[in-house]
Amino acid sequence: MSFVSQFGPHLPYLRRYARALTGSQESGDAYIRASLSALSTQASHVDQSLPPRVALYRFFHVIWTSTGAQLETVGGDGETRDTASERLLELAPIERQAFLLTALEGFTRGEAATILGVTNEEVSSLVSQALSDIENSLRTKVLIIEDEPIISADLASLVESLGHEVSGQAVTHKEAVAMAEQDPPGLVLCDIQLADNSSGIDAANDILKMFNVPIIFITAFPERLLTGERPEPTFLISKPFQENTVKAAIGQALFFHQ
Repeated sequence: MSFVSQFGPHLPYLRRYARALTGSQESGDAYIRASLSALSTQASHVDQSLPPRVALYRFFHVIWTSTGAQLETVGGDGETRDTASERLLELAPIERQAFLLTALEGFTRGEAATILGVTNEEVSSLVSQALSDIENSLRTKVLIIEDEPIISADLASLVESLGHEVSGQAVTHKEAVAMAEQDPPGLVLCDIQLADNSSGIDAANDILKMFNVPIIFITAFPERLLTGERPEPTFLISKPFQENTVKAAIGQALFFHQ
């Protein structure tokens, strides 16, 4: 089986994971390039006894833990950047990696243990610690832009259960911008297609012109936005979503936002 047919279908999701782990598209894609470059010359190092997706993530983590962190110590202007993302890169907390693998990427704890090279019991402990850290994250106001009432209500309930405040629930581009102007949010959860056929992406862009705020996009087709061919969202939730997926994305977005 060729490299493309074996690993190609999983690359969009590995790209999503790398971006969530590092906190930006640029950083995440740098790790992906390093991993693919290594994979092209060290294909024999991939464990063929594992399912392709597990093997690919396992190989990525070998690159991440051995050489990847060196990629992000210096900014494009030659100066070291003091951002939350780079501070995390220096620490590389395995708790966050374990949580992202299980909550965001949907691996079982056994698969996550294989990817990280730890035991199942260690993964359980790491995930519990990550959950505790996320629940203690900075509390903020959250604007929900979602035209499906049930999904919007579910998101509002989950946001409030994490200790955050829902500043508004918009269903159109125009309504979302107006709510943001009236009560500036600290985080935005944004659907792609809105009630009046307006674009959630356009709404997010207009909000970003007014405020420096992290935005988490929601879509049933994440692979359409994760092509590597244009600027893309760092944080993405796939529909239908799990509660822990939303928790992971919120925690990451608030942690990494400068």
